[in-house]
Amino acid sequence: MSEIILLKESNCKDCYKCIRHCPVKAISFAENRAEIIPDECILCGQCYVVCPQNAKQIRSDVDKVKAAIRAGKRVVASVAPSFIADFQMGGIEDMEETLKRLGFAAAEETALGAELVSREYERMVREGKQSVIISSCCPSVNSLIQKYYPEMLRYLAHVLSPMQAHCKRIREKDPGAYTVFIGPCIAKKGEADESKYTDVALTFNELQQWMTDEGIEPVRKEREAKEGVRARFYPTTGGILKSMQEETGYRYMAVDGTENCMAMLEELQNGEFDKVFIEMSACEGSCINGPSIREHRQSRLKGNLRVDAYAGEADFGLEPLKDISQQFAFRSTHSVQPGREAIQAVLNQMGKTTPDKELNCGCCGYPTCRDKAIAVCQGKAVVEMCLPFLKEKAESFSDKIIGNTPNAIMVLNEDLIVEQINKAALNMFKLRSADDILHGPVVRMLDPTDYLNVVTTGRNIYNKCHYVAEYKIFVEETILYDKQYRILISIMRDVTDREEMRKNDLELRRQTAEITDKVIDKQMRVVQEIASLLGETTAETKIALTKLKDAITHE
Repeated sequence: MSEIILLKESNCKDCYKCIRHCPVKAISFAENRAEIIPDECILCGQCYVVCPQNAKQIRSDVDKVKAAIRAGKRVVASVAPSFIADFQMGGIEDMEETLKRLGFAAAEETALGAELVSREYERMVREGKQSVIISSCCPSVNSLIQKYYPEMLRYLAHVLSPMQAHCKRIREKDPGAYTVFIGPCIAKKGEADESKYTDVALTFNELQQWMTDEGIEPVRKEREAKEGVRARFYPTTGGILKSMQEETGYRYMAVDGTENCMAMLEELQNGEFDKVFIEMSACEGSCINGPSIREHRQSRLKGNLRVDAYAGEADFGLEPLKDISQQFAFRSTHSVQPGREAIQAVLNQMGKTTPDKELNCGCCGYPTCRDKAIAVCQGKAVVEMCLPFLKEKAESFSDKIIGNTPNAIMVLNEDLIVEQINKAALNMFKLRSADDILHGPVVRMLDPTDYLNVVTTGRNIYNKCHYVAEYKIFVEETILYDKQYRILISIMRDVTDREEMRKNDLELRRQTAEITDKVIDKQMRVVQEIASLLGETTAETKIALTKLKDAITHE
């Protein structure tokens, strides 16, 4: 059987919602994505229904049906009676006409198979050989029992599902028919993969998409009303029971929802019950709330009313099949239970060192911390899926950093109220404790102008140095505005020593400049005096030499 529920990895966002809603926890989480474990999955479709990111996709088998039509096969549809709730047609005639436009040769109601199954259930009740009879119509319930409650296999009715009974009937009438079931159920795909009678199972979603691609609208014609049949009640909770002739000697009950079915099976395991017929459906609301009914997120009342109006008290009056039996075998999930020490080791990794720290909050998707630890031991989960543990770890990490940094850190809200302050800030501003300023305005400590400007303009301030006169310190401050959480983060560093050194350096430079100016002035005066003296001597020499030259020339 190939994989049926597929994962779109790019859409998986670590929300654990699929794990939380999976009744059998058949989902592993690794490398930041959730993947279904086929051997453990019962194909109830809950992970597909609840996924908020559309990360789960259902295998499409439309191309198989199209290929059969192109090959000239006589393709016959078995349409689940819940179609009346989803497509709002007048009856099977409308659906058959719609399907013929897609290339189908014919279409019939799966309710035909449901009637055959109900007659077989009635026979089992009359014979009274089984103290407890569990209906075998829901493939997810069948898988649940086969994989997780094998001791309950003795109670499971060894009867074909309505889908297979109907497809077998189609094959008996037309041996060359290519049978296609169409319904709201994902698990029917898995059942069809292993069936001798059903070639392909399509969901209503697949059919709707196919019709959209071909530009075909559902046929809805005014037709003469016909008497309804009881087998059409099958898609509703208690519908199987409504379709049966109630035999005396047995008590009848209907259970829907996988978790409710599991609770019932647990009760059957732990107690003695006699002469009970139990109708089980994995979907709450039964098939009209199947995972591939487009209205499953809306009210189920409309669907119930449509089915009720379409069904009735009559029967099809079919001849029984020669053999309608089916065997259900145990299917091991290969899950190995870890020992107590291994479980405790994982709990310790998650910080659950004592029972009081096991919050059992369910954030990871598992009902208890111990169940989560078992999943980690089995390789289905990772320690980091524990959100309280991660929160505590992150808070501890940040507290260590903020508590030990020499920088003063404050967190303000948009009203400039101090919401958090670290020890370094308390020391910087001479506060005895955080209570002296927490939940109070920052103006009690500092000039709020810069904080107000950051909130107003949305522009952060980086490494601004300013003097805080009240505390006689210089600080270098960075103010960051987080718009998403509407908070201001102030990071201040005491740079008083640096500024004092810089101030002293500036004073030294000033004094040096003054001394230099005085030296230059003095030197200039000396130069000027020397130059003056040199100027007088030169003039006298020039006069003497001129006189000597004239005397020589004269001679």
